[in-house]
Amino acid sequence: MDERVGLEVLEISPDRTVGRMPVEGNTQPMGFWHGGATCVLAESLGSLAATAHGIELGKVALGVDISATHHRSAREGWVTGVATPLSLGRRVTSHEIVLTDDGGRRIATARLTCQLVDPPIGKS
Repeated sequence: MDERVGLEVLEISPDRTVGRMPVEGNTQPMGFWHGGATCVLAESLGSLAATAHGIELGKVALGVDISATHHRSAREGWVTGVATPLSLGRRVTSHEIVLTDDGGRRIATARLTCQLVDPPIGKS
């Protein structure tokens, strides 16, 4: 999905994960940034940050809860997300993901909770 929506990951660490998506191709019929795109960007970045933390524990992250509040719309350019941890546990992580437009204005704020689980057999 990340490739389909044009996600570009710029930085990954447990403490800060940054990425962006183009508004073009990720709009609702009226031409505004789609709320689903907000959740895709937020979940992708929060899950990557949680997985970066989980690697140290031999775990992978699976999103179990997401919420997003939309503050303003975007019609062009890019939406950039920055995921920072609220809690990094051994089994559960929570991240806040702030999405901004090209002018640095906040588009949305999301919160993602991930469960850290053992990787599937044969995967790591």
